[in-house]
Amino acid sequence: MAPRLSKRQQREQEELLALATHPSPNTDLHESTEEESVAPAKTGFAALLTPEDQQEVAESEDENTTKPAKSRKTKKRKKKAVGSVHDKDGPPAGMPVTPPPQVTSRSKPATKKVKAQDKKEEKDDLDKALAELSIKYPDLQQIAPSASTNTQATKLSTLFSVSVSHLDAESELKKFFGSKAVSAAQAATSTSSPKRRRGVQPQTQRSQLARPQPSWGMMKPREGLSARPLTEEETTRKVNNGPTGTGKWWTVEYSKRYKGVTKTFMQAVMTGDPETLWRVLQRMPWHADTLLQLAEVYRHREEYSQAVDYVSRALYAYERAFLGAFSFTSGNNRLDFDRVENRPFFLAIHRQVIDLQRCGCPRTAFEHARLLISLEPLSDPHGVYLQLDYLCVKAGMGDWLLDVWSVYRSTSHENSGEYVDPTVLPGWSYARALILRAKEKEKKERGEDFKEESTEALRQAILAFPVIVPLLADKCEISLSAEVRGHKAFRIHTDGIGLSPEEGILHLLAHLYAQRSSPLWKSSGHASWLSSTSNTLLSTLSTQRTHPVRERSLRTFSSRNLRHSIYRHVFVLEQTHAQPQNRVLTAFIPSDITQGRHLACDPLPPPSAISTYDAAFFAGSEDPFALGATRPRRRTQAEERLLARLIPDVATRAQILAFYDQNPWIAAQVPGGVVEFVQMMAEAPDDALHELMIAAEMMREGVQPGLADRGAMPGELLDEENEVCDVDDVPHGQPGHQEEDDEDEDEDDEDVAPMPIRVVRNLLNRLWGGAPAQEYEDSSDDDGASNG
Repeated sequence: MAPRLSKRQQREQEELLALATHPSPNTDLHESTEEESVAPAKTGFAALLTPEDQQEVAESEDENTTKPAKSRKTKKRKKKAVGSVHDKDGPPAGMPVTPPPQVTSRSKPATKKVKAQDKKEEKDDLDKALAELSIKYPDLQQIAPSASTNTQATKLSTLFSVSVSHLDAESELKKFFGSKAVSAAQAATSTSSPKRRRGVQPQTQRSQLARPQPSWGMMKPREGLSARPLTEEETTRKVNNGPTGTGKWWTVEYSKRYKGVTKTFMQAVMTGDPETLWRVLQRMPWHADTLLQLAEVYRHREEYSQAVDYVSRALYAYERAFLGAFSFTSGNNRLDFDRVENRPFFLAIHRQVIDLQRCGCPRTAFEHARLLISLEPLSDPHGVYLQLDYLCVKAGMGDWLLDVWSVYRSTSHENSGEYVDPTVLPGWSYARALILRAKEKEKKERGEDFKEESTEALRQAILAFPVIVPLLADKCEISLSAEVRGHKAFRIHTDGIGLSPEEGILHLLAHLYAQRSSPLWKSSGHASWLSSTSNTLLSTLSTQRTHPVRERSLRTFSSRNLRHSIYRHVFVLEQTHAQPQNRVLTAFIPSDITQGRHLACDPLPPPSAISTYDAAFFAGSEDPFALGATRPRRRTQAEERLLARLIPDVATRAQILAFYDQNPWIAAQVPGGVVEFVQMMAEAPDDALHELMIAAEMMREGVQPGLADRGAMPGELLDEENEVCDVDDVPHGQPGHQEEDDEDEDEDDEDVAPMPIRVVRNLLNRLWGGAPAQEYEDSSDDDGASNG
């Protein structure tokens, strides 16, 4: 017998039966609302259905509703009913529940149709807004370039990206001569000890363009130089010029103090006083223009190792300014050559390429040349393409030249702006033929099938630029037939008289290629190949009126800016590697340029230059020597505190300071001050100290070590009577507060450990001889006795 239900349980059952028989409208309303809120968003093909299709699908789904779905619906209703029973604020049991009069229920198909209509209206509004923007800003439609342009720019960015591992000339020398031979040569010429100095951190600064030496001293990341990206307005005239118009454009900026140092440097150049350069370098040891000028001083004294060292310092100074988003390995970062702040970096890399070629490092030279062309591929301001045709063959990078050739040949030349196309350069045409010849020879030796392309490439090169043939023949002693020698197309010009500027450029490039690349044609196979191919083209040269590549080359160098790039290349070559044959090249440069005013620190500024070293540039600069009345005194006090910790003995410390003060030129060589000088000399080899003593004796006799005679400025291309700018009339800005100096002053004193007594005794013996050391030994013994 079933247990008897209580009144409460009976009432609940009656309510459940009543709800099951007559469902209330309120329940339908909540159910419809809940289903609408949890309806999943349509994806895939369902999103493509129109509202009418969605309605038909919804009706078919209602007809084919399965039983499990119905049971789930019943469960929801039961849950809702139970909830209403336990609701204390609800109406009493048995009272009918009436829905609100203004609320009406919606069917599922109607709801989906309305939602689809709302989405369609939103889409129409979006299309309408985009159409209005396209009418208001029509230039926005041209932001995204074509797919082909993007592909070419991407290829060139990859080709211009630098391989950091091949930027080290020492590694390349070790591959040729062995690491032991290179290390022995470095040990013989080194003047600094590789040992770890006590009390100071070793040289930990890293560089991709240079190998920092311990004698350089430490430098801050921003030594008056900083880099910033150019705005869209500043790069308007540079974008969309050929396949290299894209890229991130940057510029270097000088601080006010750096500008003031540059102004003093210009005064030293104008007066022709090299000693002033040392004063500038003492004030700012990482001033790039001064380092490059001193490199020329050493170069004219035939002290090439010292000249290379100063060029490396200049590269290192600029590299520290590029910390951040600027990367050499991306091949997509550009520097605006029209701004004078960037031009020292171009000059330093160009000189580095020439020095690397001279010391027999073609692979490293190629990598630096590739870096130089990636900075400004539009105008090639230093004519690095004229070196790459030789370096590609010499360094085994022929595939790189062929890839660059194919990218430029696939570029449309209509309305592409002003830029240098290497495929119209004489040297590149002949270098391409050599590279194809070498590749065919390799395939033949491996027994592979190949299509001969080198001879046709040489034929096209001779037809476009025939004058190179007799020039190469004279350099390589190649025998040419009388018909070839007497043909007017092979006539050699020795100067630009009677030639247009464009024709003069082509003859200059022919002479330059013959001088630089003639060793590549001296083999018997190449000599006979050149001679026989030239003979087969006599009839063609007699009948053809022009050649398309030659015409494009003439159109390219109709630009005054691009002609200046070739002239600048010759000027830097003459300064850095002066040879008698280079004078033939200057004969093709117009007299108004050769007789003009030039500076070795900024050879031949571009006609499109935005800034130069003039009065407007130096306006508001700070005089670095005017700041020396107060700041050096505080800086000396900090050095004295560090020196006191390093050498506690007062008498010994005074002797070392006396030697340091008697030779102020040491500060230019040791940027870290007297503390770094003591630490370097304590562990330096004997030959380095011997050279230091000789230099100090020369200074006492009034001779500046390692410099030219007073009043002479080697490397200067300027007549002393001519003035580039009146820098004396430029007012200096107020010193104000300098962030860099303030940061140094606010830093805590370096925690250095006292030097061992034996090291201090050795240092005094080196600097002053045995007497001071004996005196110090006695005092140290007394101290030891008292302590005992």
